[in-house]
Amino acid sequence: MGRIKLTVAYDGTNYHGWQLQPGRATIEGELNKALSNLTGEKVCVTGASRTDAGVHALGNVAVFDTGSRIPAEKFSYALNQRLPADIVVQSSEKVPDDFHPRHCECCKTYEYTILNRKFPLPQYRNTAYFYYGKLDINKMCSACKAFIGEHDFAGFCSSGAQVQSTVRTIYSLEVLEEKIQEPGMCIIGNQKGGYNTANTGSIITIRVKGNGFLYNMVRIIAGTLLEAGKGRIEPDDMEKIIASCDRSRAGATAPARGLKLVQILY
Repeated sequence: MGRIKLTVAYDGTNYHGWQLQPGRATIEGELNKALSNLTGEKVCVTGASRTDAGVHALGNVAVFDTGSRIPAEKFSYALNQRLPADIVVQSSEKVPDDFHPRHCECCKTYEYTILNRKFPLPQYRNTAYFYYGKLDINKMCSACKAFIGEHDFAGFCSSGAQVQSTVRTIYSLEVLEEKIQEPGMCIIGNQKGGYNTANTGSIITIRVKGNGFLYNMVRIIAGTLLEAGKGRIEPDDMEKIIASCDRSRAGATAPARGLKLVQILY
């Protein structure tokens, strides 16, 4: 027997999250089915992050044990011929038999994407949270500072989490803005073409790195930074909100579709 590590990217729109659920399509279920079909064994993967319904990933990690003689690096190619188009294995490699994706020290990177403009754009409907109001990016950036370091994030955890400790360490948290313009028709003299500047907007990316995250923690951080951008929470109050461990003082849980797991480094 050997242990194989998979790095998996997926669009979570059509799935009820990562974790296996009877009668429902899940990422774990699709991987188990493809691997069992490939190896002729009953295979059950163990994932690093059990992402929620609608959440995406560029680099989630899973491991499985197999007696198959297929070379470790070939599993990615064979699986991608059997998986749906919205799940793609990016790499496969052999790891020590005691490697566990949730119990080893790691750094996880998540991004939360916000489409901030007058009207939504269809191409972002499944991958970004649309907000039409004006957001103060400077306030959002300033509010990030309070999160850095080791804190008790009990106030940034949804109910139902089964954890021994709510203390986590955030290595970095930043808010990035990229201006976008919608191609359209504008007439300047006798020239046609260019951009419709009346409906410009921006893509706002909240990027966070940490040693681990509580249930819905990143989405609650995103929702709280949105409140700062709207002017409803002052950046200087963020330290008190975190220290209170009071869920009611933080922002709402941002919708799942804007979240993606970018990378896990061990």
